[in-house]
Amino acid sequence: MFQHFHLRTRARRALIVFPSLALAVSVGCASSSQADNNLGAKRTSTTIKRTVAATTLPAKGNTNIDAAVTVLSLLAKIKVEKEQPAGYSRSLFKHWTDADGDGCDTREEVLISESSSLAQVDAYGCKVIEGNWLSPYDNMAHTNPSDLDIDHMVPLKEAWDSGANTWSASQRQLFANDLSDSRTLIAVTARQNRSKSDRDPSNWIPPNAQYTCTYLTQWVAIKFRWKLSMDQSEFGRIKKLLPQTCATGASPVETIATAPAAVDTVPSLNATSPVASEAPQSPTSGARQVSAVRCKKAEFGQTGEYKSIPYICSDRRADGSLYAVGYYFWRPA
Repeated sequence: MFQHFHLRTRARRALIVFPSLALAVSVGCASSSQADNNLGAKRTSTTIKRTVAATTLPAKGNTNIDAAVTVLSLLAKIKVEKEQPAGYSRSLFKHWTDADGDGCDTREEVLISESSSLAQVDAYGCKVIEGNWLSPYDNMAHTNPSDLDIDHMVPLKEAWDSGANTWSASQRQLFANDLSDSRTLIAVTARQNRSKSDRDPSNWIPPNAQYTCTYLTQWVAIKFRWKLSMDQSEFGRIKKLLPQTCATGASPVETIATAPAAVDTVPSLNATSPVASEAPQSPTSGARQVSAVRCKKAEFGQTGEYKSIPYICSDRRADGSLYAVGYYFWRPA
């Protein structure tokens, strides 16, 4: 069986709409990484259910922007106070969960969504086997999901210390598995996530300097969205770095859904609908037509074609590393 992936380590991100609307940050930075433009949903060879939102939210890059609101002015709205760390336990934030019941937990949803290519997903259980990811923290490319952690942009302990200690269990679960805003969870190189640990920007910034503006902007957005406070050192360093790392200290923000101020139960999703499987392409040759799923041991070494691309049944990934013992997959030859 596949080894379980590290718990700290998007088929598409489910769009969850909460009761109220507020402002959160989406800044265009002079040095923002290409990874921010690659947050669209990816369809896999497995049929996945997509949550249908009751309200349509503006897409990123929406031109309906209140230019009077800036990152710094939004930062100024965040309460600054001493942290309250007592009583924290990671188990208080239940994750990873399968909120929409499609068989894919939060980690797999993020991996599927953030892969720049069609992610290979185990047809016998939603486990991502292979894809293409770019970790913005260190600008490193990955094809093996075991090299990645799913990072909470604002770590769970940081959230606890900043106000989540007063939340209900269901609200903490919502935060820990938030697929409603692509800023909250992000696939990154595992060692970078572990280097970051639960530190805030006062004592940890991603080594990829070109991502600093985006990182700080997203941090502010999440803190504001979830009504979390900042301590003085955290607030002070962000305020200092924003003008230094972004194109301008007065960047506009766009309107998106905000997190609920308080909830007692995890809201049920109002509707789901299957994502239509991509129509099979007519073969352009006499090659066997296959799909990017598991194959049988008896098919090991056999070749086929998927969307006019040559595939092979193999026990190894394209980089030569082995799948779990006894597993074989159709992958690009």
